[in-house]
Amino acid sequence: MPIHDWGRVIAGVFHDFHGSWITHLKEALNGGVLPEGFYALSEQQAGRIQPDVLTLRGEDFSREEPGCAGGIAVAEAAPRVDLTLRLDESRSYALKQRTIAIRHRSGDDVVALIEIVSPANKDRERSVREFVDKAYQSVSAGVHLLVVDLFPPGKYDSHGMHGAIWSDFAGGVPYDVPRNKPLTLASYEAGDEPCAYVQPTAVGTPLVAMPLFLQSGRYVNVPLETTYQTAFAGMPERWKAEIDSASGFRA
Repeated sequence: MPIHDWGRVIAGVFHDFHGSWITHLKEALNGGVLPEGFYALSEQQAGRIQPDVLTLRGEDFSREEPGCAGGIAVAEAAPRVDLTLRLDESRSYALKQRTIAIRHRSGDDVVALIEIVSPANKDRERSVREFVDKAYQSVSAGVHLLVVDLFPPGKYDSHGMHGAIWSDFAGGVPYDVPRNKPLTLASYEAGDEPCAYVQPTAVGTPLVAMPLFLQSGRYVNVPLETTYQTAFAGMPERWKAEIDSASGFRA
């Protein structure tokens, strides 16, 4: 299913879809995507951070287990995305000075977050700043992050939400959004030298599976496309028809 033009429908409709998509992402992660010893919760508080989906490592998980897989494949090859961004040495050193820690109230370790950008995250400068700060604090604390931004750059995020996040890491170096692919999927691998795996995309293009890192160098692929389809299928027929029409899709 191609990505819809969510900017052409009222924000409340995307909010409804957003909530459903989060639920199906959590179900997919817990239904076999995550290896044994890891689990996902939706919209949980982790310190000052409240992500859409939170991936945790249980207290009974063995840190010495080879590959952290527990019988389920965890990829180690480089993610297949269009663009990989790495920090230079000076920026990596500056990041190491941060001491922010994120912990979940359950006591289990937080290892990764998923954030789906909504119109409310872009409606004013303060909203963008809050989202960017949350992303920066999470990755700085060693928590991996996947950001799904299905809205083009706007007044307050002129280089897209990924551009605003990466600018903080890279000391103001801008991310140039491809004109024909203004939407962005970005996976951030935390660590001493954070890295961003970026997939530009556009309305009318199916979603690709994106990496969600569980450890440095090891990740699972998040099924964005199938969960998007499932969430969209559950919407009222009236709204599905209107969203398709607004996106320029034929019935």
